[in-house]
Amino acid sequence: MSETSTGDAVAAAAAAAATGNWRRAGIVGAAIGVIAAGAAAGVALERMTVGRGMRQKARLALDASGPYGALRGMPGKALGDDGTELYYEADEVDPDAGAPRRRRLFGRKAPAPVTVVFSHGYCLSQDSWHFQRAALRGLVRAVYWDQRSHGRSARGASQSGPDAVPVSIDQLGRDLKAVIDAAAPEGPLVLVGHSMGGMTIMALAEQFPELVRERVVGVAMVGTSSGKLGEVNYGLPLAGVNAVRRVLPGVLKALGSQAELVERGRRATADLFAGLIKRYSFSSKDVDPAVARFAERLIESTPIDVVAEFYPAFVEHDKAESLAVFLEVPALVLAGDKDLVTPSSHSEAIADLLPDSELVIVPDGGHLVMLEHPEAVTDRLADLLARVGAVPAPANVGPYGSTAQPGG
Repeated sequence: MSETSTGDAVAAAAAAAATGNWRRAGIVGAAIGVIAAGAAAGVALERMTVGRGMRQKARLALDASGPYGALRGMPGKALGDDGTELYYEADEVDPDAGAPRRRRLFGRKAPAPVTVVFSHGYCLSQDSWHFQRAALRGLVRAVYWDQRSHGRSARGASQSGPDAVPVSIDQLGRDLKAVIDAAAPEGPLVLVGHSMGGMTIMALAEQFPELVRERVVGVAMVGTSSGKLGEVNYGLPLAGVNAVRRVLPGVLKALGSQAELVERGRRATADLFAGLIKRYSFSSKDVDPAVARFAERLIESTPIDVVAEFYPAFVEHDKAESLAVFLEVPALVLAGDKDLVTPSSHSEAIADLLPDSELVIVPDGGHLVMLEHPEAVTDRLADLLARVGAVPAPANVGPYGSTAQPGG
């Protein structure tokens, strides 16, 4: 997409919203709103040459055949400080059922219990950790939760009604504290966060440094940022990204106020939406189509008004100073080298502030690197868990190690 067409698309959405032409705003805004969801405008439209009916049948077939996101654990609910119900699931270590697998992978029994808490990214859900969950299940106690207004958690109570307030990264940090209090009130913790989930961990550390000092024995930051997200260009040319920065907040706010109409527009432009998601989620050309479709389902399930209300929090996000709380904590900082949403330079900046951390830049990796290159992410995460004594040796991820198509 050229600089002119990118700017024109943004301007068209703004004009449509301003004039009340919500049908047009819904269609144009579908593409614009995806920028905030981690799938910005600028993808080629060659998919549009394939018959729509054929594409729809292919999506349904992928939905039926893909096992991704089907893993479930023991459900629970925590309450945010504003009363929002936060849904989580715990995968427990079964001493009997899990022992043979632990012996097979590690040669001996796992040591003292550690709870690994996984926090997902913007417009995703706990299911985005599918491969890591599959590989680590039964080996270590793990808690997966859905951030407010995402997945199975309730819509943010503070963001509803006449006295609604903007969501903030600080609020997400307090939400994580509530989940920890409910799901893992005792014992050592390893915190793992992707994108917004990593920012959530930083907010937790800033507000509850004593929790980190007393209980956190390891932290993993995957494809995230400590600030300056307003400078990210999403791989767009200068004129295009300047246009996006200028009007996007207003466009999203306007579109969010007409959510039902905009959702119709998103459905009408599903093929464009899928192309955008693939471009801004993955870098590899041989990602399993079922995995790409899984990512599409995760992102498209996030309502446009939720997309709109969360976006400003990222522009304001600045938690670089909070990273000092993790200076004495074993840390993994990992990113894809071609991440267009939270570029790897942001992970490098985090690693600079955590000089004893392990920095891993995954070749040919995009923003959803844990789905695109699960073997790299899970292996490094297992290394971290071994370092902190959660498991005695790095895990072999077995069949969960690749999303590439056979022969790709």
